Amino acid sequence: MMGFGYFGIFGAILMLLFWIAIIAGVVWFIKWLFEQSSGGSRKSALEILDEKYARGEMDDEEYERRRRKLLEG
Repeated sequence: MMGFGYFGIFGAILMLLFWIAIIAGVVWFIKWLFEQSSGGSRKSALEILDEKYARGEMDDEEYERRRRKLLEG
């Protein structure tokens, strides 16, 4: 290793870890951007229906009708 001894191997490992961390950070940042633009955590139609029913925005019959329709399709 041209006179550098173990420091050459240690330096190469540190450089490799540095670039892996940079690439992982860029991938994480891009993923985070896409999640932010899509509205973060998206709720399923059944979850939204359950919330509306819990708030009293629909009666039992309408809830059951919509729930069956969602589960069929």
